[in-house]
Amino acid sequence: MRRPRLRRPRLPRTRAGQRRLVQAVMAVCVLALLPSAWMYVVTGDRLRTTADAPRTEVAVVFGAGLWDGEPSPYLANRLNAAAELYHAGRIKVVLVTGDNSRKDYDEPDAMRAYLTRHGVPDSRIVSDYAGFDTWDSCVRAKKIFGVDRAVLISQGFHIRRAVALCQAAGVTSYGVGVDAKHDVTWYYGGTREIFAAGKAVLDVVFHPDPRFLGPKEPGVTRALASAR
Repeated sequence: MRRPRLRRPRLPRTRAGQRRLVQAVMAVCVLALLPSAWMYVVTGDRLRTTADAPRTEVAVVFGAGLWDGEPSPYLANRLNAAAELYHAGRIKVVLVTGDNSRKDYDEPDAMRAYLTRHGVPDSRIVSDYAGFDTWDSCVRAKKIFGVDRAVLISQGFHIRRAVALCQAAGVTSYGVGVDAKHDVTWYYGGTREIFAAGKAVLDVVFHPDPRFLGPKEPGVTRALASAR
């Protein structure tokens, strides 16, 4: 049985047709980049470094994967920045938010263990086990943990989206974008952000509920009380 041949798309032969094709491609590119441009505008004055991050009570560290149960190098860099901010007295409590959707994968507990090994007291760490994506983490930080103001910590390619989403969720946010080796993961993350920016715009417009919301938790309030 002979396989049907796939027909190659034919390019327009006339100049007018070619012009319309180019215009269509350019329009698609512009529309794809608009969400990223929006994020740059709304977060332009809210990015900091560990040296000049504003003093605030809470830092939020977003999960970034585990390797054999330990934080991935990207996540470790985020946690190192949080520990640095804590030891410098710029933050009092660290909210670690990540994925614990199954028993054999627990980002928040791995993040907590890493921070305690780097000198952050266990009583100053609060775990959010339902931070399945950035929007969920931001909404839960506000609605579940009562965070009104925070320093957010992530890689540079992700931090603008995190700040934009947390701002939209009601958390006054400043972002610390940590350094990362420009490897395959970095380029993948940067490319992924172009598409994730589109979802971020939809999240901001429609404010969907997180995958799991649940009751309010006093963890951040208790941790701050122990810091006083």
